Amino acid sequence: MKGKGNYIGELEELVLLLVGILRDDAYAVSVLKEMKDQTGRELNISAIHAVLNRLEEKGWLTSDMGGATDERGGRRKRFYQLTASGKSMLDEVKLQRDQLYNQLPVGFTYSFNS
Repeated sequence: MKGKGNYIGELEELVLLLVGILRDDAYAVSVLKEMKDQTGRELNISAIHAVLNRLEEKGWLTSDMGGATDERGGRRKRFYQLTASGKSMLDEVKLQRDQLYNQLPVGFTYSFNS
């Protein structure tokens, strides 16, 4: 996770996870829908496209064009797949988060100011 080109932001992490979950059905609109369904976050399609492109540039996703469909007026969908390095990044992020969470004191009472 270290290094300038290897930094991953929260939104990138969520999109990587969703592409992995969606597998063969991961394209921008399905990722957008799944983002809302799974996290409650509403983003615009441009934001999803930007993140998908950035993740592909980092080598954490690959993409292929699907066939044209009548339902899309003959336009094709770009489908994304999680790469081995993308899965490795997710594993590294999870490990780091787990290590940090495990350091929280057990039984400690936290106060939250409203």
